[in-house]
Amino acid sequence: MTELARKLRVVDYFTLGWGTMVGVGWLVVMDDWLLRGGALGGVLGFAIGGALLLPIGYVYGQLVMAMPDAAGEVAYTAKVFPQAISFATGWMMVLSYFIVCPWEAVAIGKIAGYIFPSLDSLELYRIAGRPVYLPHLVIGLGLIALLTVLNYRGIGLSATFQNWTTFGTLALFVVFVAFGASKGSAANLPPLFTHGGFVSVLLVMQVVPYYMTGYESVAKAAEERSPGFSGRGFFTAIWMAIVVGILFYTIVIAAVAYAAPWRRLTGEKFMTAVAFEYATGSHWIVRVILAAALLSLFKVFNGNLVAASRLLFAMGRRGLVERKLAAVHPRNQTPSVAVICVGVATAACMFLGDAILVPISEVGSVASAAGWLAACAAYYRMGPAPRERLVAAIGVAVGLGMILMKIVPAIPGHFSGYEWLALAVWGLIGLGLGWRERALAVASAK
Repeated sequence: MTELARKLRVVDYFTLGWGTMVGVGWLVVMDDWLLRGGALGGVLGFAIGGALLLPIGYVYGQLVMAMPDAAGEVAYTAKVFPQAISFATGWMMVLSYFIVCPWEAVAIGKIAGYIFPSLDSLELYRIAGRPVYLPHLVIGLGLIALLTVLNYRGIGLSATFQNWTTFGTLALFVVFVAFGASKGSAANLPPLFTHGGFVSVLLVMQVVPYYMTGYESVAKAAEERSPGFSGRGFFTAIWMAIVVGILFYTIVIAAVAYAAPWRRLTGEKFMTAVAFEYATGSHWIVRVILAAALLSLFKVFNGNLVAASRLLFAMGRRGLVERKLAAVHPRNQTPSVAVICVGVATAACMFLGDAILVPISEVGSVASAAGWLAACAAYYRMGPAPRERLVAAIGVAVGLGMILMKIVPAIPGHFSGYEWLALAVWGLIGLGLGWRERALAVASAK
């Protein structure tokens, strides 16, 4: 049986983890973050929310070293829990990765429309009052096709693409933040909180799981490590991804709030770019920011496509979903059927337009937290050393807290009806697929 190609190094796992985590939210929905928490509330929300992920990252590092399986959370939970829990965990994690792909495909149309305003034309229809333009669809579908073909052809090509776009994003980030912030003023920072200190931080923390999802994608590509790869490298890549992710988000929020009077700019399209242009009085910095955003968009889309396709592949191999998803291309050594399925599903979701951007981040946060909780609970049940059991218990508590923040009606910022509907639809699809595979297994056993 053809196996997946084994070509990835530590640097590749870092760029996969961090690159899958950081997309273009810092450009596209910065106004949402600042309106949720204010300048200090936004920084604290991402700093605290990100720091809470360190115990979970530790657990993932231990698990992937012990079980380098593309199934990730599915493999971990299958060790100690019934198959139903293993399937549900995997299905939620598929959602957390897959849901990012149409987000980025829609976002590239918005960025292109900002650069070339003539692209905001040829309106086809509206969803939730938001127009869907033909040029946006064409650009987004083109990107989906490009990355689907890239990942179909081989993990080596995908990893090279991920490395260049990740380090390119970081380099441009240093340039525009350093120059833009040098022209700012502390007088621009107020209001530090928009809803009172605690609530402001809480409202930002509610979306942190979505924007910090990605470090655990390292586990999904564990079977593609290069020969002689040290298992400790997984742990290093995961922690580096989390720490660099925290620094990136907190710095960019602080820099935007410092650069310009952000409260007056929240109605602007791409507030981050507008704030730095306001600070410097020059349009060149906008070009740098948009270049960084495009590179970041490419890498996060690519990384989530890798993670989603590998998880689907592994679930198919275990008979949890359609077994054809476990097919490996004989020459490219990629999970070709799973890659194509993620690409096609992403293209279908693109037609929902940019009305999906903020709701997607809300649903994705819960999906991610559910997977993290299950992985930590599985590690706890495996009976590691007392200190590691304590870390796992902390991870369970963090994951549970992140879920409760979104589903308890009494907590500000809880799920709306549309978000419950999206989560319910995904759950029903999973139940249907799981029931079908169990029925086929029973029939084949007779």
